[in-house]
Amino acid sequence: MTKIKTIAESNDVRTISLFSGAGGLDIGAIYAGAKILWANDIKKEAFDSYVLNIGEHIHLGDLNTFISSLDQFENIDLVIGGPPCQGFSVAGKMDENDERSKLIWSYAKVIETVQPKAFIMENVKALAVLERWSSVRTALLHKFQDLGYSVNFIVLNASDFDVPQARERVFFIGFKNGSIAMPDLEAMIKPYRHKAQTVREALSVLDKAGQGNNKSLCRARITLSSTPVLRKSAYAGMLFNGLGRPIKLDGYSATLPASMGGNKTPIIDENALYNGETPWIEGYRDKVEKDPAVARQETVPSFLRRMTVDEARVLQTFPLDYEFCGSQSAQYTQIGNAVPCNLGKAVCSMVIDVLKGKSAIQYSSLF
Repeated sequence: MTKIKTIAESNDVRTISLFSGAGGLDIGAIYAGAKILWANDIKKEAFDSYVLNIGEHIHLGDLNTFISSLDQFENIDLVIGGPPCQGFSVAGKMDENDERSKLIWSYAKVIETVQPKAFIMENVKALAVLERWSSVRTALLHKFQDLGYSVNFIVLNASDFDVPQARERVFFIGFKNGSIAMPDLEAMIKPYRHKAQTVREALSVLDKAGQGNNKSLCRARITLSSTPVLRKSAYAGMLFNGLGRPIKLDGYSATLPASMGGNKTPIIDENALYNGETPWIEGYRDKVEKDPAVARQETVPSFLRRMTVDEARVLQTFPLDYEFCGSQSAQYTQIGNAVPCNLGKAVCSMVIDVLKGKSAIQYSSLF
């Protein structure tokens, strides 16, 4: 039995999980005290991973086909989930009519059906900050308020919550029957902040790539761009072909994308990681700035490689004993799509502590 299953056995916060994926947010919720009664995802590989690691309470298929049956659940404390975000993402189609964009309303339908004491809905930062989505934000807030919830949204950076990744996401959070329209989530989340380790510190729990607990090598080639785009930081420029960029070992990773596995997989410098040497990319960037012709002459050194599945797992703060199902590509996708477990733990702990009266901001004060 996995450690997460053992923890879940003694929990008592009755929870339903939507768009569960491989369970990143669910693991965080379990760490915070959630007892997940029902979960759902449409992807078979993610479903298999969830069953293997978390439990058989997950249902495979389109959420919309299950909503009417959820009225069987009574006295639900919490609903959690992150509807697919590609339709709202600046990296996606930015299309409100994308079928995946409409799933925020399926989430709202579940809230209407189940009437939990609280809910947490995660999505991309763009949904919170872009003027393009202001009407969607307003309609979503009004929908939850009409259902009887005090609701607000907050953008959080995962690196502020013990995740070595500069990943920003929005959380819509609501409490049933609140008398104030918008809870002060900034004040509420403050006690749960925990500065993350650096990437180097986080990866220290793993063996060298290809060995021990870090066996799953990514074979995607690394090639240098003949027309690189330089920026102030070597880690922000486009120096390689494809979107995979080098990881800043003594800082935080950029957001791990679901499209990892090929040339979008981040790049790791083994000499810098294992031997403490100055990262190659920093010197290369400076040389290209002085002489652009260098970009057509240099070759990629052998100590640069793609991030492994196990390294991605660590940076997304999945437990070390978590086993992903499916092909290597499917495993990368499950990791990239997940809410980082430690970020999920912080947000769920905040909400659950309010429900249990353990927070400085008492549940009763929201009414």
